[in-house]
Amino acid sequence: MPLPDQVEDPMANIATVFHWPPSEMAAMPLADLVMWEQKARDRSGNTKPN
Repeated sequence: MPLPDQVEDPMANIATVFHWPPSEMAAMPLADLVMWEQKARDRSGNTKPN
């Protein structure tokens, strides 16, 4: 899975689906952020990459 150029979009997607505040995601390793964004996409039905 490719890494994002910036973290704002993945964080927004995760926050929208899981209702996590940015403070919970800020310390996440980038690989974890990418994994959770994919989980958010799966749950929302949006499987298209940004």
